Amino acid sequence: MNSQVVEQEAADPQKLPAAQNWQALYRHFRPHRWTVALGAVFSLLGAASGLAQPLAAKALVDRLGDGNSVAGVLVLLTALVVLGTLIEAIGSYVLERTAESVVLAARRTLVGRLLRLRIPEVERTQPGDLMSRVTSDTTLLREVTTKSVVSAVTGSLTFLATVALMAAMDVVLLGVTLGVIVLVGGATGMVYPKIAKASARAQEAVGEISTVLERAFGAYRTIKASGAEARETARVEAAAEDAWRHGVISAKWQAVAGPSIGLSVQVSFLAVLGIGGARVASGEITVSTLVAFLLFLFYLIDPISKLADAASQYQVGSAALARIVEAEALETEPTGGEPTVQPAGAVRTPASVTFENVRFGYGPELPLVHHGVSFEVPGAGMTAFVGPSGAGKTTVFGLIERFYEATGGRVLLDGRDVRDWPLTELRAAIGYVEQDAPVLAGTLRENLLMGSPHATEEEIAEVLVRARLDGLVKKLPDGLDSMVGHRGSTLSGGERQRVAIARALLRKPRLLLLDEATSQLDAVNELALRDVVAEAARDTTVLVVAHRLSTVTLADRIVVMEAGRVRATGTHEELVAGDPLYGELAATQFLAAAELTH
Repeated sequence: MNSQVVEQEAADPQKLPAAQNWQALYRHFRPHRWTVALGAVFSLLGAASGLAQPLAAKALVDRLGDGNSVAGVLVLLTALVVLGTLIEAIGSYVLERTAESVVLAARRTLVGRLLRLRIPEVERTQPGDLMSRVTSDTTLLREVTTKSVVSAVTGSLTFLATVALMAAMDVVLLGVTLGVIVLVGGATGMVYPKIAKASARAQEAVGEISTVLERAFGAYRTIKASGAEARETARVEAAAEDAWRHGVISAKWQAVAGPSIGLSVQVSFLAVLGIGGARVASGEITVSTLVAFLLFLFYLIDPISKLADAASQYQVGSAALARIVEAEALETEPTGGEPTVQPAGAVRTPASVTFENVRFGYGPELPLVHHGVSFEVPGAGMTAFVGPSGAGKTTVFGLIERFYEATGGRVLLDGRDVRDWPLTELRAAIGYVEQDAPVLAGTLRENLLMGSPHATEEEIAEVLVRARLDGLVKKLPDGLDSMVGHRGSTLSGGERQRVAIARALLRKPRLLLLDEATSQLDAVNELALRDVVAEAARDTTVLVVAHRLSTVTLADRIVVMEAGRVRATGTHEELVAGDPLYGELAATQFLAAAELTH
């Protein structure tokens, strides 16, 4: 029995404590509080004009009974209706506009944080789910931060004002009305937690839809080549059905809660009509009082509806708010503004890199990748890292870039621990070409300028020639402004690698990290780019993870890694003669190019 309870609690969606929920809600609401207050004032004025209508109707009935003229009262009543409608419309516009501003601010904040997340956080979280929090969850936030708040305030004040006026007319009829409303409302209040729970699960399911779609589009050609469209469609449909199922549950409980307002008013109307008619017959109240009271009773529908909507919107919005708060709690990298732009002609000295007994693992539950890695790379020249799969070669680059933090030892750049560098300055000094050489959707120019937004046309033209991309640009219909498709789908693998290399070279880095940067190039382009890298190594420190013997033999020094340790360093000739593992790799021409590195 206990295990079932634990499993059920584990399956429940995240829910913030009430105090934390209100704090998070106020944080989004606070910058717009005065605009929301203005909208609330208009709503209250509209409500006030509505409250005056039953009183005008009472005066109308009294005048009819006395045989007096009713023209003035009719004009007043008409003016109240028109004025109330106009004021309500203005208030509604102010609130809707503010609601959109709340969503915009929330999305700006959330996107700003998500794009600064630490790499381990991104690797632990599904990208599609994060995207869902920026899109659908922030949309739900719109209602709870404006309409829900204003509806709760204006609905409460209007309800109290209406009750006060009804009490002034007849306390007995008011007691009958409130008795019915409390009875029906108390039973209805029990369903709101169910609405919140179902809404939270529906939002999670929407996030799963985004995750599955992002997964599919990320490997679109592979899915088609594997004939897996039907299976992937089934995955999306399963997530969609889950969202539908919980959405239906939420709709079911909202359908129970919604009509309860009308039910309470209708039952109250019948009770008041019966008891009020008896009181009119006995002479305890006048007909005009009963008419006005019945009008007030129907007018109660609006504030009660506002309060019910506020409660419903709060339950739905709080589920979305919990997911937003959860995303905001993910650990981000420190911010330091934009890196300083180097003036033209400034001398950029090559960087030195030192690892001192570095230990690192990708998680506390995972085995270590580095078991005390130590090596030293002086400024300038090329250093190649070689070794079997899982040796930790690519991890070296991740630690230098501070994508990950070493759990032991130190990583030094220019003799200074990378953790002491301002992050923007550290990465501004480094050019990095990843193993899969990603190219983003957009134009070729945008991809090249990603790391060097201030580069001149002359600098771009120079790097295009160096990376052997000038011929490609000439063939493209719009040159540098040609679109490259999703993830560079219009480019070949070799072209994507050359774009990534050009992007890194355009930064004019002091340290250049190349992770299998020429693996997809043909022999001619590989030879040309090897010359480019060799040229860059004259005044830049170049670190390269390589599996091709032709690349390794150009290195000034070679670091041989195995099982998370450095087993040997030296030149090609020294290592062939002195290290059996390197000799074996060299003998096979480093044909393990397809291995997966960590």
